[in-house]
Amino acid sequence: MTPPIPMRPLPGTTYDPFYPEDDGRPKDETDFHSEARIWLRDALKDYFAAAGRSDVYVSSRLMLYYEQGNPAGRCDPDILVAKGVSNHKRMTFRVWEEGVTPQVLFEISSSSSWREDVGDKRELYARLGVVEYFLFDPEGDYLAPRLQGFRLENGKYVPLIPAPDGGLTSMELGLRLTAEGYMLRLRHLQKGAVVLTRSERANKESARADQERRRADELAKEVARLQALLEKYSRNE
Repeated sequence: MTPPIPMRPLPGTTYDPFYPEDDGRPKDETDFHSEARIWLRDALKDYFAAAGRSDVYVSSRLMLYYEQGNPAGRCDPDILVAKGVSNHKRMTFRVWEEGVTPQVLFEISSSSSWREDVGDKRELYARLGVVEYFLFDPEGDYLAPRLQGFRLENGKYVPLIPAPDGGLTSMELGLRLTAEGYMLRLRHLQKGAVVLTRSERANKESARADQERRRADELAKEVARLQALLEKYSRNE
């Protein structure tokens, strides 16, 4: 009997001290910065889940290793989107295990990061072959304009031209991006529909449930009224 072939672990799921899960640096961010990042991560996850895309992986602040054998060859983008990979939980994202480089990266710029976001990181992501790179300043204090995007052409980033409202189009994601308060709002390119945040969706579902309860109550009252009329009519006969 042929022994079973051992299954290889999924990419990014095995611990390797040579490639740690954290770079040890403090994460300096405000509530505006962290909430903008979380809103964006969740909205992207929900958008691809609704589209039935199980081959798209979205993560936040996951350590990205891009050079095998060199633990210093790493970065931790605020948002990572990789297409053509399994959508499972990971400890780190190691490009040589995944077989792909993330196609889209986001940085949510803050007082301590914006210079690196527009400088070293932009150069690094272009060199790695990241197709689209977006920067968003939720507080509007560090970047002008506060939403910026770049697309890779011939190995170099070319700035995306913003629409009159400052919005940008991501062809890789199939989304239109606009700054809305402290949030980066997502809209379907084809449908134009807004990708709701989880709290917005919960509020909408709650409002719908309340409306359905009110309709049920009104219907019950109308049925009770008609039954009373019917009983009264029956007694009169």
